[in-house]
Amino acid sequence: MLKQFFPAQEFKALLFDFDGTVADTMPAHLSAWNKALAKYDLSMSREQHMSWAGRPTHRIVEMMNELHKSSINPEQFLKEKEVHYLEGLHEVSTIKSVMNVIEHYHGKLPMAIVTGSRRKIVELTMNQLKLQPYFELLVCAEDYTQGKPAPDCFLMAAHQMKITPSDCLVFEDAVLGIQAAHSADMNCLKVNEEYSLIHTR
Repeated sequence: MLKQFFPAQEFKALLFDFDGTVADTMPAHLSAWNKALAKYDLSMSREQHMSWAGRPTHRIVEMMNELHKSSINPEQFLKEKEVHYLEGLHEVSTIKSVMNVIEHYHGKLPMAIVTGSRRKIVELTMNQLKLQPYFELLVCAEDYTQGKPAPDCFLMAAHQMKITPSDCLVFEDAVLGIQAAHSADMNCLKVNEEYSLIHTR
């Protein structure tokens, strides 16, 4: 299945971003952002949301504060946004092109979720979508300090799986995540807006 993209390479592990890659959560997250931001008379555009995708929520709140000269408490906001996200969790679905890969390689290659989202939210979403059995490792926002585009999260996953980084293939939808994958010396397939997989170089 991956031979169409990498005819000469055999990968030893597959690493997946979560939001917008495995699960079609981006609309639910954007809605949650705007419901939580309304309290502060602020809003976030879809373009803004996509350009900041991959960063931890608390960092995005800090960037919003810098942009709007506001003083939103990141920890408090995180809780408020999570409540709104969970209210819309039933509307979230998986992304078929990526699930085809996951189901094809399940039991053949080790797989991990590597995300900038918090573990609690990722686990709740995975449970809703019955994704837990496919993945042996979750690397979430609490597990590392430097978020994407730093390569830390992907390197951590490779280290914990005992796989050389260059033998890992990353699946990502966000520019920052693709940059992180390449910085980690990993090949990457992008999930584009039509949910097709394309090779990034």
